Amino acid sequence: MRISTILPYIQWSRGFVFAVSIIAASTVRAQEPDKSRYTLTNPTPQELMRELSTDRPDKTESAYTVDAGHFQFEMDFATFTTDRDEDTDLRTETLNLSPINLKVGLTNSTDLQIVIDSYIRRTVIDRVSGTRSTAEGFGDVTVRLKHNLWGNDGGRTALALMPFVKTPTNTNGLGNDAVEFGLIVPLAIAVSDRVGIGLMTEIDMLEDADGSGLSPSFVNLATVGFALTDRVAIYAEVFTERSSEGGATWVVTFDAGVTYALTDSIQLDAGVNLGVTDAADDIALFAGLSRRF
Repeated sequence: MRISTILPYIQWSRGFVFAVSIIAASTVRAQEPDKSRYTLTNPTPQELMRELSTDRPDKTESAYTVDAGHFQFEMDFATFTTDRDEDTDLRTETLNLSPINLKVGLTNSTDLQIVIDSYIRRTVIDRVSGTRSTAEGFGDVTVRLKHNLWGNDGGRTALALMPFVKTPTNTNGLGNDAVEFGLIVPLAIAVSDRVGIGLMTEIDMLEDADGSGLSPSFVNLATVGFALTDRVAIYAEVFTERSSEGGATWVVTFDAGVTYALTDSIQLDAGVNLGVTDAADDIALFAGLSRRF
């Protein structure tokens, strides 16, 4: 792979790191409580726990971790995705039931996550002949480790690093049967008590379509969230992805959704992701739940 292929993305990443450094240097952080002594076996007391923060429903991951010694799960009730290939006149419909992210706080700044694609049903429809083929079964499992660098317990900004690895546990051809990995870098900015901005950059090493090896793929996102009330919030997001694999094109989606806090530890959500480019899925609809213990 030629260096010229990935040079624009390296330059963008340098710009992202520089911008984060400027923001961090100019941010006046609030006094943070000392919670460093809390661990998986010495949980954070209830009165010192942070507000519930989730990696869903938007695609921009949270920069905040689960408090030490506490557990959290985040799941879709269901996700329905449809995509039409104009060249082949095939339409693919995918139903995901109960994909779940299981989290545990290891320390005050680090949590461990296991993401499980519990059930997938994929149907490919030939719009010319009317024939269809369906595959269903278990999906892949992804293990992630999120480490917050600053801002977990105070301040206007927060930054985290989240390396991950995907293991090919899928059945019936519902994955590419390759081990893939990457690094996610989410940044959170509190504009006000009601408005927040999330920025994220991600570099993935993904299997090429022909199975010949791994190529880097570059993901960038920006989201803005608005708290309408103490319980209801909405968000809008732009997602972009571009692989360095030969012939790859931009994947761009516009996403929007709403969250509702039932309690301080339970959140409901729903949303839609709309494909902007041909390479993106046309539409994805979802609803889900997050619960902290």
